[in-house]
Amino acid sequence: MAKANRFEDLDAWKLARVLTTKIYGLTKAGEFSRDYGQRDQICRAAVSIVSNIAEGFERKFDKSLQQFLTIAKGSAGEVRAQPYVALDLGYISQGQFDDACQDVSRISKMLSGFISYLGKAAPFDL
Repeated sequence: MAKANRFEDLDAWKLARVLTTKIYGLTKAGEFSRDYGQRDQICRAAVSIVSNIAEGFERKFDKSLQQFLTIAKGSAGEVRAQPYVALDLGYISQGQFDDACQDVSRISKMLSGFISYLGKAAPFDL
Protein backbone atom coordinates (compact mmCIF):
# COMPACT_ATOMS: atom_id res chain seq x y z
CA MET A 1 0.00 0.00 0.00
CA ALA A 2 1.33 3.44 -0.90
CA LYS A 3 2.23 5.80 1.88
CA ALA A 4 -0.28 8.57 2.51
CA ASN A 5 1.03 11.73 4.11
CA ARG A 6 -2.30 13.54 4.34
CA PHE A 7 -5.88 12.39 4.58
CA GLU A 8 -6.44 14.17 1.26
CA ASP A 9 -4.20 11.49 -0.32
CA LEU A 10 -6.59 8.69 0.63
CA ASP A 11 -8.79 7.41 -2.20
CA ALA A 12 -11.62 6.63 0.21
CA TRP A 13 -11.60 10.24 1.43
CA LYS A 14 -11.55 11.57 -2.14
CA LEU A 15 -14.52 9.41 -3.13
CA ALA A 16 -16.40 10.30 0.04
CA ARG A 17 -15.91 13.96 -0.76
CA VAL A 18 -17.38 13.46 -4.24
CA LEU A 19 -20.27 11.46 -2.76
CA THR A 20 -21.01 14.22 -0.25
CA THR A 21 -21.27 16.74 -3.08
CA LYS A 22 -23.61 14.40 -4.99
CA ILE A 23 -25.80 13.89 -1.91
CA TYR A 24 -26.09 17.64 -1.35
CA GLY A 25 -27.02 18.03 -5.02
CA LEU A 26 -29.73 15.37 -4.78
CA THR A 27 -31.25 16.95 -1.70
CA LYS A 28 -31.54 20.41 -3.25
CA ALA A 29 -34.23 19.40 -5.73
CA GLY A 30 -38.00 19.03 -5.50
CA GLU A 31 -39.71 17.41 -2.57
CA PHE A 32 -36.38 16.24 -1.15
CA SER A 33 -35.40 19.85 -0.50
CA ARG A 34 -38.53 20.38 1.61
CA ASP A 35 -38.18 17.23 3.71
CA TYR A 36 -35.81 18.72 6.24
CA GLY A 37 -35.48 15.61 8.38
CA GLN A 38 -34.65 13.26 5.52
CA ARG A 39 -32.40 15.80 3.83
CA ASP A 40 -30.43 16.60 6.98
CA GLN A 41 -30.08 12.92 7.91
CA ILE A 42 -28.44 11.87 4.65
CA CYS A 43 -26.31 15.02 4.39
CA ARG A 44 -24.98 14.68 7.92
CA ALA A 45 -24.19 11.01 7.37
CA ALA A 46 -22.30 11.82 4.16
CA VAL A 47 -20.30 14.56 5.89
CA SER A 48 -19.59 12.11 8.72
CA ILE A 49 -17.80 9.76 6.31
CA VAL A 50 -15.44 12.48 5.09
CA SER A 51 -14.94 13.94 8.57
CA ASN A 52 -14.23 10.69 10.37
CA ILE A 53 -11.66 9.56 7.81
CA ALA A 54 -9.88 12.90 8.24
CA GLU A 55 -10.11 12.95 12.03
CA GLY A 56 -8.84 9.40 12.39
CA PHE A 57 -5.94 10.02 10.04
CA GLU A 58 -4.89 13.16 11.89
CA ARG A 59 -4.64 11.29 15.18
CA LYS A 60 -1.64 9.34 13.82
CA PHE A 61 -2.34 6.12 15.74
CA ASP A 62 -3.55 2.94 14.06
CA LYS A 63 -6.10 2.15 16.78
CA SER A 64 -7.61 5.64 16.59
CA LEU A 65 -7.65 5.52 12.82
CA GLN A 66 -9.33 2.11 12.88
CA GLN A 67 -11.95 3.42 15.28
CA PHE A 68 -12.75 6.45 13.14
CA LEU A 69 -12.74 4.42 9.93
CA THR A 70 -15.25 2.09 11.60
CA ILE A 71 -17.44 5.08 12.43
CA ALA A 72 -17.08 6.30 8.82
CA LYS A 73 -18.09 2.84 7.61
CA GLY A 74 -21.18 2.98 9.82
CA SER A 75 -22.05 6.36 8.35
CA ALA A 76 -21.59 4.86 4.88
CA GLY A 77 -24.19 2.26 5.81
CA GLU A 78 -26.53 5.03 6.85
CA VAL A 79 -25.95 6.88 3.56
CA ARG A 80 -26.61 3.61 1.70
CA ALA A 81 -29.91 3.14 3.56
CA GLN A 82 -31.27 6.66 3.08
CA PRO A 83 -31.65 6.52 -0.74
CA TYR A 84 -34.13 3.66 -0.26
CA VAL A 85 -36.37 6.01 1.69
CA ALA A 86 -35.85 8.78 -0.86
CA LEU A 87 -36.66 6.40 -3.73
CA ASP A 88 -39.76 5.06 -1.95
CA LEU A 89 -40.99 8.63 -1.37
CA GLY A 90 -40.37 9.58 -5.00
CA TYR A 91 -37.66 12.11 -4.16
CA ILE A 92 -35.08 10.54 -6.47
CA SER A 93 -35.12 8.46 -9.64
CA GLN A 94 -33.97 4.86 -9.94
CA GLY A 95 -30.85 6.08 -11.76
CA GLN A 96 -29.99 8.52 -8.97
CA PHE A 97 -30.59 5.76 -6.44
CA ASP A 98 -28.33 3.32 -8.30
CA ASP A 99 -25.58 5.92 -8.65
CA ALA A 100 -25.62 6.89 -4.98
CA CYS A 101 -25.72 3.29 -3.76
CA GLN A 102 -22.91 2.25 -6.09
CA ASP A 103 -20.69 5.08 -4.86
CA VAL A 104 -21.31 4.49 -1.19
CA SER A 105 -20.87 0.73 -1.56
CA ARG A 106 -17.48 1.32 -3.17
CA ILE A 107 -16.45 3.62 -0.32
CA SER A 108 -17.63 1.08 2.24
CA LYS A 109 -15.54 -1.66 0.61
CA MET A 110 -12.50 0.62 0.57
CA LEU A 111 -12.98 1.39 4.26
CA SER A 112 -13.29 -2.32 5.06
CA GLY A 113 -10.03 -3.01 3.26
CA PHE A 114 -8.29 -0.14 5.02
CA ILE A 115 -9.53 -1.27 8.43
CA SER A 116 -8.34 -4.80 7.71
CA TYR A 117 -4.96 -3.53 6.51
CA LEU A 118 -4.48 -1.50 9.68
CA GLY A 119 -5.18 -4.57 11.78
CA LYS A 120 -2.22 -6.29 10.12
CA ALA A 121 0.19 -3.38 9.48
CA ALA A 122 3.10 -2.13 11.53
CA PRO A 123 2.23 0.96 13.62
CA PHE A 124 1.09 3.77 11.33
CA ASP A 125 2.84 2.46 8.25
CA LEU A 126 0.62 4.17 5.67
